Amino acid sequence: MNLYLQQRIFLAYNMLDILNRCKYSNNMMQTLKIQPKMKKSFLIIIAALFSVIPAFSQNDNVGKTVGPVEIRDKDNNPVMLPKLGEKHLLIFYVDPDKPNQNKEFREHLEKNHIQSDNIYGFGIVNLKDAPMLPNGIVRNMAAKKAAENNAEIFFDPTHAVKTAWNLGDCNNKFIIMFVTKDKKIEFFRWGNYSEQDIADFYEVIDKYR
Repeated sequence: MNLYLQQRIFLAYNMLDILNRCKYSNNMMQTLKIQPKMKKSFLIIIAALFSVIPAFSQNDNVGKTVGPVEIRDKDNNPVMLPKLGEKHLLIFYVDPDKPNQNKEFREHLEKNHIQSDNIYGFGIVNLKDAPMLPNGIVRNMAAKKAAENNAEIFFDPTHAVKTAWNLGDCNNKFIIMFVTKDKKIEFFRWGNYSEQDIADFYEVIDKYR
């Protein structure tokens, strides 16, 4: 959580504490009489505070240091996220609800694999954000697609990666992350990619290739 958000939550809690003290104070009748007006005023201020809190940005993830996290392999066995701290990681974290997001770019990458001994690439299917799709069917289809493209695939049925790395809202998003050998997120993009996003992606790849 960034400092800006922490400060406003702290201030909001302080205001709620003041309201609580006013509500239960037995010292002065006047306090009790003005309490409804005070409460209304404080609630308006609190609403205003939270209305100006900026939304979580994907750029907030760049520079983070990440740690080990347990995911699932194609046979639904628990495994630790591979090669963390051993190689630079190119991770595709995808919501199967949005199979056509960045389709052209994905197909390009499937045909033109990133070739480097320094970079280990794999996909993680975000099953948690696709509750209407049967996990078994998604797992079988994704594993088949990965085998056709000589790729490695894993699965996240519990938001393990999102939660452990505090990535924000990953629902309905195709995400590419690049995690360096020192476990820092160097690149993070979600949603529909612009030409600049793709250019930035290859700039990072060339840097660590």
